[in-house]
Amino acid sequence: METTVHYKTLHEWKVMQRSMGLASLSLLTFKVYASPKKDSPNKNSVKVDELSLYSVPEGQSKYVEEPRTQLEENISQLRHYCEPYTSWCQEKYFYTKPKVQSIVQWGIGSKIKKLIYPPGFMGFAASVYYPQQAISFAQVSGELLYDWGLRGYIVIEDLWKNFQKPGNVKNPPGNK
Repeated sequence: METTVHYKTLHEWKVMQRSMGLASLSLLTFKVYASPKKDSPNKNSVKVDELSLYSVPEGQSKYVEEPRTQLEENISQLRHYCEPYTSWCQEKYFYTKPKVQSIVQWGIGSKIKKLIYPPGFMGFAASVYYPQQAISFAQVSGELLYDWGLRGYIVIEDLWKNFQKPGNVKNPPGNK
């Protein structure tokens, strides 16, 4: 039994030696030199200067710009006309971005979550179990919100009209 184990271990060692030898050969680098046969003519011989990758032959290349198509012209004009508006939008975006991010961070705070999320989830759960009552509640709430918004709009409109009149700036909004 010892001889079979020894033979098996010896066989595995030889396999490992052969595979390591092949793997190590793949890591070697070789230089290959090509030379023409001595009996072949030098018709196709190339000089070393002609093989350079970094030099550009002078006078052989010329850049020619393609003329613009009608579509490219139209897009260029459209971009030219829209440029003031896009720059204005970009300015407003970069001006309001920090404020919006601060509001979002404020909304992510734990106190706000404790105040808003539980009633919201309870309302959602109630609307799943009592859909008719949720619909009627939403209709009544929507009508009330619309009515309050309309009243606020009327008050602001009256204030604006009184502010615009030259002699009525000091008059209260109820006295016309």
